[in-house]
Amino acid sequence: MNPNGKIIFTVSPVRHIKDGFVENQVSKAHLIAALHSTRHSQLTIYNYFPSYEIMMDELREYRFYAEDMLHPNQVAIDYIWQRFYETTISDESLLLMQEIESIQKGLAHRPFHLNSESHQQFLSKLHNKITLIQKQFPRITF
Repeated sequence: MNPNGKIIFTVSPVRHIKDGFVENQVSKAHLIAALHSTRHSQLTIYNYFPSYEIMMDELREYRFYAEDMLHPNQVAIDYIWQRFYETTISDESLLLMQEIESIQKGLAHRPFHLNSESHQQFLSKLHNKITLIQKQFPRITF
């Protein structure tokens, strides 16, 4: 679909302890080693985002975990997401994401007065935003 697309690899920051704590660490280590060994293979467009390492090294305190002590809590998720988009997403793409988020919120909006003039103007502006984005990016659907 996109010959200029890039693949971004990461290892989940969620602890999978069904088989045990040590087995979780061994599994993560195997994944990281496998990803890093591909740097010298035919995969020329390579990138690794260290979400697991951020969780283990920067957010290592238990206050960044959910009650189950396995999953990152919302603070940790937001922090990792911020680091991801700061290092990976272009300014142009970030603006597009923000515009799409604005449209999504508009589509989810439930008006008090469905037939009011202000709501009709709101819908018209929303439709114009959608049309503009879909002209630039026809694969995006709302």
